[in-house]
Amino acid sequence: MRGEYRHPEGGPMRTKLIALLVLGLPLVASAQNSPLGRWKTLDDETGKVMTVTEVYEAKNGTLAAKIVEAVNSAAATCAKCSGKQKGQSTVGMNILWNLKPIAGGWGGGQGFKPSSGDSFKVKSVKLVDGGNKLEVTGCKFVFCRSATWVRAH
Repeated sequence: MRGEYRHPEGGPMRTKLIALLVLGLPLVASAQNSPLGRWKTLDDETGKVMTVTEVYEAKNGTLAAKIVEAVNSAAATCAKCSGKQKGQSTVGMNILWNLKPIAGGWGGGQGFKPSSGDSFKVKSVKLVDGGNKLEVTGCKFVFCRSATWVRAH
């Protein structure tokens, strides 16, 4: 015990610090293995950030995503939407919903792309690039396309 500082509550301070670090590492790692959180969506043609979208767990246990910030003024309103959504703010708009776990990710839900006003079936949502990117693949009829979202830090 000579020369070693002991915490007043009994255990060595170093042991508690190491335990805290070891217990905290899985939390950091799991954040990168989950699509939950904020993502930047990119314009198909320019690659510039259009919106910040939050992926969250819905009340029914599925995953969903909604726009929380319109970065680009072109993405601020739903100009190509029809019905009651036409001309409305995209902030707060759900763009993915009812995503369920599938092999390698999530899928089986529905999606909506405000920039085109199109609805689609979500084939898959997969984490790529070590959890820093999210690949969203949607299909309309037999035609499918993918978009890559970038994690907002």
